[in-house]
Amino acid sequence: MRLSGVLGPWSEWPDQDLVALTAEFDAPLTLEAYCAGAFPMPLHDAGLPEGVMGWWSPMRRAILPLGDLRVTRSLRKSARHYRVSVDRAFDEVIARCGDPRRPDGWIDSDIVRVFTELHAAGAVHSVEVWTPSGQLAGGLYGVSLGGLFAGESMFHDPVIGRDASKVALLALVAFLSDGHERLLDVQWLTPHLESLGAVEVDRVDYLRLLSEALDVPTPDWGRVA
Repeated sequence: MRLSGVLGPWSEWPDQDLVALTAEFDAPLTLEAYCAGAFPMPLHDAGLPEGVMGWWSPMRRAILPLGDLRVTRSLRKSARHYRVSVDRAFDEVIARCGDPRRPDGWIDSDIVRVFTELHAAGAVHSVEVWTPSGQLAGGLYGVSLGGLFAGESMFHDPVIGRDASKVALLALVAFLSDGHERLLDVQWLTPHLESLGAVEVDRVDYLRLLSEALDVPTPDWGRVA
């Protein structure tokens, strides 16, 4: 497997979703961790020293096969009422995804700092969904490495953004469906993601898919920016 060993051999990871803790958290480590099959998520209120980051590789990983996205007639109808862009409002997208009023929020200032740096470096991208009047109605962001797109978070404005996060996902899947075998990672399976076509694979199968995906050319994000 063409995987990074930055968090130690995957075969020695514990049989649980949390596989490592580090006192260090920066952009280079984060990219290496994605190439190892792990992603960062803080352990707030876990009694750990400030600055410790948790690295997760779920035993059951959720992925969304690009050809299996379920697009209802109502979603296609909703999509016609929005305008979609890429990398036009990353700062606002990650801020809205990290709104502390959202339940189970996990995006803290350290996550924002590192992912903003990775966005500036071209490794993290956002998809924005706008109303006809130019208001941001929804969006998503994630990490793009070779044939991997690791979706991190999405949001929609409950007042003006009905289906807006789904429209962002629809646009992302269309962009990634460029003839290459790409891997869309969505971390953990939720009823919402399952309704859109996401499925679970075990960790070993995910790492195999990741190893293959990392050898695929990175999409040309500039063609839609």
